[in-house]
Amino acid sequence: MNTPTAVVTGAAGGLGQATARQLLAAGFHVVAVTRDELSARTTLRALAAHAQVPAQAPVQAGRVHALHADLMDRAAIRALAVGLRDTVAQVDVLVNNAGAAFSHYAETADGMERTHALNHLAPFHLTHLLLADGLLAPDARIINISSDLVTRGRIEVDAPDVTGVSWRDRFSQIAVYGTAKLTGVLATTALATRLPTGIHIYSANPGVVRTAFNSKSGGLLKAASLASGLFAQTPEKAAGLPVRLAAAPTPMTPNGGFFTRKAAATPPEPARDAELAARVYEDTARVLGLVPLPAR
Repeated sequence: MNTPTAVVTGAAGGLGQATARQLLAAGFHVVAVTRDELSARTTLRALAAHAQVPAQAPVQAGRVHALHADLMDRAAIRALAVGLRDTVAQVDVLVNNAGAAFSHYAETADGMERTHALNHLAPFHLTHLLLADGLLAPDARIINISSDLVTRGRIEVDAPDVTGVSWRDRFSQIAVYGTAKLTGVLATTALATRLPTGIHIYSANPGVVRTAFNSKSGGLLKAASLASGLFAQTPEKAAGLPVRLAAAPTPMTPNGGFFTRKAAATPPEPARDAELAARVYEDTARVLGLVPLPAR
């Protein structure tokens, strides 16, 4: 029996690295994706030590590999897809964990608001590139990390902004982050109806996690982290959710569902609008220059 392979983005620390460690313990090969070469090498050493294999090569060590890409850059995402194709035979689990909540408005080189680019557009783009390459296994599982702050998201039903540029003159860190995550939940719901039979996709909300995410974000999120720190989970505990979704002997249901620490949950009301989900999916594919998958 072949050992399954899991790809985890944002694996340099926190939830991403905890998820990678637990997937290694569950018997997966792991490809850790970080932002730059230095963090990839550091992460490789940490995961290789955890897996008790020698880190002799710069980007791989037995069951552990490390690649790097700036996921706010479309060209880098395309290069990452090529790197994955050159590194593994197939991807059985894709955990789209990388994310950030920026404290002020700025656009990427591709002209997208940064929070939307990293939290929504990047996982959508990478997932579709792996699908197009045939790299996802026939029974692959895709896990998009969500957030409690989806409840703070605001989307115009008739004209959803999937790029975030409409926030240029009214930027609010928490609202923009919540909106990017809500947009991702909608796209996940729609993609579940378009994936080849056998592939499952989930939105996973691990809740508040005790990492450097909020403090690094600055702004209101940094202040909020001081108040919520006592109630936050450790990354190891929070990683239980994506690992369960990845490793359950039978795929958890519903496909396209919104999962919290305990089980499948009801997503915020806007995320239950099938027509809006389809519109967000189609618009996202269009702005990324991708061919939308047809609904089954």
